[in-house]
Amino acid sequence: MIFNYKRHNQEMKLFDVYPVFDIEPVKGDGSYIYDKLGTKYLDFYGGHAVISIGHSHPHYVEKVGAQLANLGFYSNSVENSLQVELAEKLGKLSGLTDYQLFLCNSGAEANENALKMASFATGKTKIIAFENAFHGRTSSAVNITQNSKIQAPINQTFEREWLPLNKIEPVEKALAKGDVAAVIIEGIQGIGGIYVPEKSFLEAVAKCCQTHNVPLILDEIQSGTGRSGKFFAFQYADIQPDIISIAKGFGNGFPIGGILLAPKYKAKYGLLGTTFGGNHLGCAAALATLEVIENENLIQNSNEIGDYLQSKLKQIESVKSVRGKGLMIGIDLDFPVAALRKRLVKEYQLFTGSASNPNTIRLLPPLNVTKAEADLFLEIFEKGLRKYLNT
Repeated sequence: MIFNYKRHNQEMKLFDVYPVFDIEPVKGDGSYIYDKLGTKYLDFYGGHAVISIGHSHPHYVEKVGAQLANLGFYSNSVENSLQVELAEKLGKLSGLTDYQLFLCNSGAEANENALKMASFATGKTKIIAFENAFHGRTSSAVNITQNSKIQAPINQTFEREWLPLNKIEPVEKALAKGDVAAVIIEGIQGIGGIYVPEKSFLEAVAKCCQTHNVPLILDEIQSGTGRSGKFFAFQYADIQPDIISIAKGFGNGFPIGGILLAPKYKAKYGLLGTTFGGNHLGCAAALATLEVIENENLIQNSNEIGDYLQSKLKQIESVKSVRGKGLMIGIDLDFPVAALRKRLVKEYQLFTGSASNPNTIRLLPPLNVTKAEADLFLEIFEKGLRKYLNT
């Protein structure tokens, strides 16, 4: 990924971050994006699970545009009724009306603040996370992400331990030592390959945390905002986390994140702060997103279309296994999928996602994807997979 910017006979280049497809989207509409040549692509990736209500939803465009025309930004040194409205709407849709909302800019920043609040509460520094976890790329978030490639020496600033998912005995043993500041777990592991914590496991972890007075942090950055078929994926279990981190689909493309704090956490001026967090545009974007999710019953749609996709995918002969909840689906094949994904884009105009498991394709389409679009995806995917395996 290189973009040249010439000035005073010098050349500036962007820092390479990701391997990229040789395509530049310039327009979006629902579950589709269009490149500069006008080519139409079916988007079953949603830009890293960000597009929750579809590209360029009319209500979203109207609300964000109207807010920008009035006031795009002012600092948190003044009242902002949009923040209050957003907290009320979020509480209503999630059912967590007694939680407190702190707004920031991204998922990694949300997890940073979640870890900070847990450490303030316990006075401890050790974090328990889980194998295949991904919690972000800022300093503390990187430290608890099980990927040594992205951990610089400066990132490794406190003790952490990764435990196997869905095995409670190692959790009980670790918490019994009395040195743990927090346990953090994804509602559904996203980048790790769409691995779902079992209901009984989540409930046992929550009980163990309560017994040892250890804050439980639910990272719902990718699995939240209706994607799993519940507002939050942890709501498939009977638990009440201490802190919940949100982002990605929360703003449908506008960078906004946050943490929900249980009532026992008391606000103290100076503990948390932000310049851009909860700004007027971000709040307008998140409010519009939540309004569409509510008014168009998109959580129910996520459940129904997700179940339909999983049932059909399991019938494809070359598919090894299918995992997930709602519209957060992992497809396992018997080979690395990178080349197949490129072929699907270039030959069939279909975007899908990758995972840290090289054999897993992630599906993260908009929550308002239709059955007709699901059928189109299945047709393209099976055709593309068959052709790939026969060449």
